[in-house]
Amino acid sequence: MLPPAKLALEDGTVYTGRGFGFSGETAGEVVFNTSMTGYQEVLTDPSYKGQIVTMTYPLIGNYGVNAEDRESRRPQVEGFIIRELTRVPSNFRSHETLEAHLIEHQIIGLEGIDTRSLVKRLRVRGAMNGILSTIDLDDASIAKKAKNLPSIVGRDLARSVMPEKPFAWREGFISPFASQELKPGGRKHRVVALDFGMKWNILRCLTQIGCDVTVVPGTASAKEILNLNPEGIFLSNGPGDPEPLSYAVDTLRQLIGKKPIFGICLGHQLLGLALGAKTFKLKFGHRGANHPVLNKATGHVEITTQNHGFAVSTESLPMDVTATHINLNDGTLEGLRHRRLPIYSVQYHPEASAGPHDSTYLFEDFRAMMR
Repeated sequence: MLPPAKLALEDGTVYTGRGFGFSGETAGEVVFNTSMTGYQEVLTDPSYKGQIVTMTYPLIGNYGVNAEDRESRRPQVEGFIIRELTRVPSNFRSHETLEAHLIEHQIIGLEGIDTRSLVKRLRVRGAMNGILSTIDLDDASIAKKAKNLPSIVGRDLARSVMPEKPFAWREGFISPFASQELKPGGRKHRVVALDFGMKWNILRCLTQIGCDVTVVPGTASAKEILNLNPEGIFLSNGPGDPEPLSYAVDTLRQLIGKKPIFGICLGHQLLGLALGAKTFKLKFGHRGANHPVLNKATGHVEITTQNHGFAVSTESLPMDVTATHINLNDGTLEGLRHRRLPIYSVQYHPEASAGPHDSTYLFEDFRAMMR
């Protein structure tokens, strides 16, 4: 019989369900993801550091977990909330069950609550801090803990997921199920990738288009980056609020105009700050697949995968920076480009797996820009 477990939100709401995975107590910002597939990619995405993730799709775990679809070395979420867990996966690629994977990496799960109710509350009230526990089942006690949690705003979460030292990445798509249509072209290009919590599929995409990638921590200085003699600089995704990463913003200001730069997600936000724009926290963020984004240059609508709780303010863009992509759900900025310099970035994830692949051309654009 599964142990009881509870989720308490900072507004005092308490949900009671069944615990799975690891037993204990955890805290984080409670958010939701609307993807129907890709729960393993969600779990292992470093951008979810500091967050308890709720999946809106009701049945999770049905295809198990495998070693090929990871986006980092281990699950990064603080906790995992679902409606119903499949305990007997059915997929020839599965190496282990979702629950076994969570137990191995000490991630607490909650199932059996009304996830629709939770998501509706988060949409109305906004993302909230929460406590997920299998050991403290007193509603008043865990609600008080949730109310006293610090906000995610103003915290540098990237330091907890970035690498300690530089390393080379040479692996492209090794799985026959990788569906991105990216082909190498011509000579290789030296790329330095600043890692603020980077998904491995980004590195696979860069390698696939013919880049020799050196990954450096997001704390690397401009001098350290330029000493590697890159032909292009990539800025990765990562968790949390971009504004506390003042060291990264200062570094980018020193790099602007010296090399071609391409950024994704947190990298997009940091680039925006370095160029003089401002960022703000979204009410409940964009997390999931099938978000429509307008490419203003082509007029095409790209179906995208997204995972962010902060955004760059369109109104704050300086005169020499133009908005290139707009979210069609809420009108927020999804891409920017410098009018004179070889610099651009997007808020969404063109490397997404599992997810739409409408935007993989952005990696080929980066290669062309380095040429």
